[in-house]
Amino acid sequence: MRKIWKFLSSMQFALILLVILAAACAGGSFIPQGLSLEQYAAQYSERGAGLILGLGLDDVFHAWWFLLLTAFLCGNLLLCNLVRLPQLVKRTKAAADPAKRGAPAVSVEGVRDPDALFARLRMPKPAETRDAEGRPLRFSVRNRIGLWGAWVCHLGILLLILGFALGQMTKEEYTVYGVPGQIKQIGETDYFVQIHDFRVDRNEDGFAEQYTAGLTVIDNADENDPLAEDAVASVNHPGSAFGFKLYQNSLGDAAKLSLRRDGEIVQESWVCAGDSVPILETPLSLRLQSVLWEEAEGERLPTGYAYMIYVGEELYTMNVQGEGETIPDFQPYEVQLSEAQSYTLLQVKRDRFTPLAFLGGIVTMLGLLLAFYLQTKKLWAIQNEDGTWTVHGSSPKAGALFADRVREEAEQLKQEK
Repeated sequence: MRKIWKFLSSMQFALILLVILAAACAGGSFIPQGLSLEQYAAQYSERGAGLILGLGLDDVFHAWWFLLLTAFLCGNLLLCNLVRLPQLVKRTKAAADPAKRGAPAVSVEGVRDPDALFARLRMPKPAETRDAEGRPLRFSVRNRIGLWGAWVCHLGILLLILGFALGQMTKEEYTVYGVPGQIKQIGETDYFVQIHDFRVDRNEDGFAEQYTAGLTVIDNADENDPLAEDAVASVNHPGSAFGFKLYQNSLGDAAKLSLRRDGEIVQESWVCAGDSVPILETPLSLRLQSVLWEEAEGERLPTGYAYMIYVGEELYTMNVQGEGETIPDFQPYEVQLSEAQSYTLLQVKRDRFTPLAFLGGIVTMLGLLLAFYLQTKKLWAIQNEDGTWTVHGSSPKAGALFADRVREEAEQLKQEK
């Protein structure tokens, strides 16, 4: 049992888990996620599709085995830190004990003013005591906190993995699209997105270079007292509100569908390219395929609307309506598509554990800084019978560099004297 416990808390087990998880992530990047059995069969054969779905490779980050491996990795890192903690506390205390100086990495004899050498090496004021032989001893230690570098780094990695895993398990992701003036619900939540404006910046060839939406996210959990937060979302610059991130995913064409009878409007709604709108209480529906545009005097103007008409799920007819014309298939109604403009398609995501992953990244960087830039250094001086001092120094991780520095400063101090 002890051997099993030791293996589960070892770095060897952690490396094995990391390799397996890395392979799983690579597989998830090569295999398209979230497709149907038929779509996988078309790409990988029926046997391959069955294997993908059976192993959960169609949704790697939510597969039971991926979550189990992640749990094992988090448990391993936690055990590693807990097992090492008592020993690390002892090492930290021992580093400040003059009686536990350890073997020196460098020794310089004939030093007349050890305090000056301590100061030149930026060591804290030395403690004055005596060694086992009763000789005067001055001892100083710097950067004991550097001993905690690896431990803090492991803690950061644990928080990072935990934040990522919990975020993948609980994240929310929705798609919202519409034109300015519309209010769209975010999935089945109590939140709504109001689109105020949508600006598309195009290059000389008419291609969109940047598009930006002015938005308001409304929390309607309390209908009597709704809350609202404004946000601006553009490409590569998502907006934020109520913990949601709003990403500009795409854009497309939209038009206003108007039905009139005897000159009065009886139905009016916006329809985006690719969407269908039912016509009153009839089995008919109209699908907007695309908007036709032309450039005129630096302006982009609509010239027509390609549409399809369905009866139930059966295609009845398709045609193109010119700007200002009436679709002739709905007598006695006058049906028009007009006011063409661009709609915004937003990807709305919420990951409640992003702050935990962010904290893990900060803690990991802090651990690396402690490990590499705050290396523990010890310096002590023992007085000889002739009144001079022998200075010793050591540093577990930078012994050679610290030894060279001690020699250089001691030599310069002798020359100045």
